[in-house]
Amino acid sequence: MDLFIYLFAALFSVLNPIGTVPIFVGLTQHDSQEERSRISLWTAINVFIILIVSFFIGQYVLSFFGISIDALRIAGGIVIVNSGFSLLSGKINKKRGINKKVETDAQQRNDIALTPLAIPMLAGPGSISLLIAFHQEHHGMEEIIISSLAILAIAVAIFAILKSAHYLARILGASGIVAISRIVGFIVISIGIQYIVSSIINIVKGNLM
Repeated sequence: MDLFIYLFAALFSVLNPIGTVPIFVGLTQHDSQEERSRISLWTAINVFIILIVSFFIGQYVLSFFGISIDALRIAGGIVIVNSGFSLLSGKINKKRGINKKVETDAQQRNDIALTPLAIPMLAGPGSISLLIAFHQEHHGMEEIIISSLAILAIAVAIFAILKSAHYLARILGASGIVAISRIVGFIVISIGIQYIVSSIINIVKGNLM
């Protein structure tokens, strides 16, 4: 249970689905409730597929390119810390990696579940590197099952949040969403620093031994 809660909390902090609410509202403001539900469902499914593939196959990609897990953890930690500072300072880009051309194209298309919602707004380098590193440390059969359930749970949470996005936007308001994002930002920074510190310690120990 502790492993499940840790991975779920880490993924929720890094993916920050609450921060996606205003973007989802903007992209689906002219859609029907049925269409919004469909987009929410497929966004969650796409995120689940991206995360589960990263969890199981990511390590082989690293081996192919000759990248060590510690190097990945440091790189991922830097990305995570940077995202956390953006959330904490309130200076996070409201487009979250979406330029004007992509935004206009997204608004003109009916299906935005894969891009830009699943990628790059939700599943990104931070979550992918987090899962690859997590698999290196937790690869027992029971741990894999628990981790897969945590990934499924985060996908369900994303679906529930996006499905209720228009309602949440009215309840929380812009200030409420910013407040939650800043709290999440502090947690994200802590996760990123922990990844960097633990990797540096492993590298130092490996060189000394």
